[in-house]
Amino acid sequence: MKARSLLVLATLFMLSACIFKHPGVLSKTTQSLPLSGSQSSKRITYVEGTTKKICQLIGDNDRERKQSTLNLTFTRYKLAGTDLGFSFQSNGGLFFLFGDTVGINGGDSIAFTTDSSPEDCLDLEFVTDDHGNYLPLKVPGISLGAFEVPMAGLSVLGSNYVFFTTDYDVSSKNMGRSIVARSNSQAKTFEYLYDFSRDKFINISPVIVANASLNGLPNSSGQGILFWGSGAYRKSNVFLAYKSLSSIDTPGEIKYFSGVASSGSPLWSDKESDAVPLFDHPCVGELSVAWDPFLKKWLMLYNCIFPRGINFRTADYPWGPWSEAQVLFDPWKDGGYCHFMHVSTDSQICDAVSDPGREKDWAGEYGPYMIPSSFTGDGDQSTIYFVMSTWNPYTVELMKSTFIQK
Repeated sequence: MKARSLLVLATLFMLSACIFKHPGVLSKTTQSLPLSGSQSSKRITYVEGTTKKICQLIGDNDRERKQSTLNLTFTRYKLAGTDLGFSFQSNGGLFFLFGDTVGINGGDSIAFTTDSSPEDCLDLEFVTDDHGNYLPLKVPGISLGAFEVPMAGLSVLGSNYVFFTTDYDVSSKNMGRSIVARSNSQAKTFEYLYDFSRDKFINISPVIVANASLNGLPNSSGQGILFWGSGAYRKSNVFLAYKSLSSIDTPGEIKYFSGVASSGSPLWSDKESDAVPLFDHPCVGELSVAWDPFLKKWLMLYNCIFPRGINFRTADYPWGPWSEAQVLFDPWKDGGYCHFMHVSTDSQICDAVSDPGREKDWAGEYGPYMIPSSFTGDGDQSTIYFVMSTWNPYTVELMKSTFIQK
């Protein structure tokens, strides 16, 4: 393992106590949305007990199940551990963007799959170097050290656009800005395009939409990108922005949701400082938003401490009003702790899944990134699939949950 891998891992472990103190243009990826006004008015809730781990995506050994993983990432790619895993459609499959990676090359990593059946895990093929090892993502001139990661992406006309966090500050534990990079080489090389945000859109979740499908967007024709974003890491509310898809290669031309008029129409501003929170819950870092065609709702996932776990909210429109937060995954109630998430041995001994030398470190759930193309349902219920990082062990799990509306 190279020195940078060790440095990244050491930095992550050093900061773990601060993150989890205690458990307690045309594009084929446009969302298929109904015309405004046809959304469901029913309340959405998740079916208790349906949030389940399907498989461990990263590493060679599933320590909970005491069996080999499907992807054998260390044997095949010299990749021992990583986190995150935002996915986006491209070239007939899905790219998965993984964060700080423990392995022979350090850095971050990216995988691709054409596997469309997540119910029995997902077969990942990592982008590799000339030696067959995973290839770290690099953007010339951009720092991509610990906590500086690829956190979202989309594909437009054969080009892949990836949004990275960078300029991480150890003292404040915040990423300083987000940037946009483009790849025309199947994600082997990237070029820096422009800064995206230094304030409220450091971590983002983008969705491409047809403008005519949603009354109230800044443009009424063509296609656009909606961005849900958070600022200060795990201390932020969620904000909303819009950018025309045709302007993806150039900076600016971003409109920020700044409130709702008395008529109920959304208001948009050219200034990021005018962006207003979609709801009051200042605990958000990584987040994921998708349109659920079965529930006919926007669905948002994010991790939080109060209430503890993976939270979800729903809305009829991108700007809301958003429902109150409900817990989708509780690490104690939903088979996380003492199963595939480690409980500190200072508290109790109930599992054998800890990373070596980290027996006193609590696991923590984060990075709940949905895979919208895999959603299934029948109109009254929906099963979603998402990835979730666990911190200890430092890996990524494939999960599923079922929602009903009534």
